[in-house]
Amino acid sequence: MKRMILTFVTAGLIAGTTGITFADDIHQRKVNQQERIGNGVKNGTLSPKETVNLEKKEGALNHEIHHDRVQNGGNLTNKEKAQVNRQQNHLSRQIYKDKHDGK
Repeated sequence: MKRMILTFVTAGLIAGTTGITFADDIHQRKVNQQERIGNGVKNGTLSPKETVNLEKKEGALNHEIHHDRVQNGGNLTNKEKAQVNRQQNHLSRQIYKDKHDGK
């Protein structure tokens, strides 16, 4: 009986911290991408036009995440998490492309 209760408690802790970890991942990726954009501006690999475009896309993604969280009581559904991950991947590739386009 004790073993079963311990198993349920452990499973609950793992499931509970998974959502927090993913939220931290979203935030950390946002911070990393902002740093990459800032470094591109500082070292001249991003033009002002590219910077504005990337910042606009980053802002739209942040707004979408905030909107989804408000609708779901502060959480994202698994489907929304997957969508945010895809959008962050796309934005990351766009940052790389713009920083390495030789302009």
